[in-house]
Amino acid sequence: MPATDDFTVTPYAVEGDIDYDRLLEQFGADALSPEQKARFPSPTHPLVRREVFYAERDVDPFLDAASEGTTHSIVTGRGPSGPMHIGHVFPFYFAKHLQDQTGALVYIPFSDDEKYFLKDNSLEEISDYTRENLLDLLAIGFDPERTRIVVDTADADVVYPLATAFAKEVTQSTVDATYGDPENIGLSFYPAVQATHLLLPQLVEGRHPTLVPIAVDQDPHVRVCRDIAAKQRYDVDKPGALLSKFLPSLEGPGKMSSSGDEASILLSDDRETVFEKIRTHAFSGGQTSIDEHRRRGGNPEIDVSYRLLYYFFEESDERLERLAREYRDGTLLSGELKDIAAEKIADFLDAHQERRESLDSLEAELEPYRLTADERRAARERAGFPANALIQQ
Repeated sequence: MPATDDFTVTPYAVEGDIDYDRLLEQFGADALSPEQKARFPSPTHPLVRREVFYAERDVDPFLDAASEGTTHSIVTGRGPSGPMHIGHVFPFYFAKHLQDQTGALVYIPFSDDEKYFLKDNSLEEISDYTRENLLDLLAIGFDPERTRIVVDTADADVVYPLATAFAKEVTQSTVDATYGDPENIGLSFYPAVQATHLLLPQLVEGRHPTLVPIAVDQDPHVRVCRDIAAKQRYDVDKPGALLSKFLPSLEGPGKMSSSGDEASILLSDDRETVFEKIRTHAFSGGQTSIDEHRRRGGNPEIDVSYRLLYYFFEESDERLERLAREYRDGTLLSGELKDIAAEKIADFLDAHQERRESLDSLEAELEPYRLTADERRAARERAGFPANALIQQ
């Protein structure tokens, strides 16, 4: 588990000022090359061209399949332990972008069981968050013909048999070495469930390249799954991964959090709240006074408002470069930059909230995205469970 005196990055904890290059060395991943970035469908998403997605594992088979028009899939999930904020949602909008460009299958697992193992929330609280988070994911507008949403506890008829098969491939020593000493046996078992998530598209559709766009702290799940796939007991390829940096916390370095005392911008925040949070909490790279800022300029590299625009909320590279230049030379003030970022974020949230409010009931909206009986049966059979197993069809 990557933990140093300077920073800690695990699936369950992210702390400190993260050295992303050193993290690659510790995880054994590769930097995303200029050639690979150029192979993403045009127009290349800002998250790729600006190296927010900065590292990869076996991304080339996915890019080959996307360019050739053959079957390829994306898996990126959600752990429903609270309301969703803007840091949670950008991988899903990225997946939607690729689906629109390439026709990719998108699988979205909801790890409600893991969050119960990991958090102090009750099962009822986790269930409530799951319902609310699902509505936010449905508001993104994925193609229901090419998207499957799987909730671990609701889809246990397919998740548990597959996890049972994969659990036999993972030793406790591997879990301990990868994740540390688990707090309970649920977390010891959970890597098998994560492997189920990542291999499910292939178990439903047959062998094909899968890409997992995921925050870098979740890479251990990918590594364990790749080890399972490499044993070749199942007709699957090792999933590839696209690893992202963290959307910055409003307070500065580190990922944005929806728990604890740190402020974060929720998908449910209205315009007034967004402006208040940015103006009050967003860490500034400017000087302590207007006169000093006019004289010395600011540093956009550490300014959270600029970083939010850079990561996700400003499409135009030219405008970003202009904002950075004006901030450095002192003609753009910190308060003005905050308002620019707040306006962009509020516009994004207005559109998201409008789509969410137009949805019907969760049950009606979710139904087209659920695995069909035939897909459930195919996944179980490819994992080695016989067609006549005593499982509800």
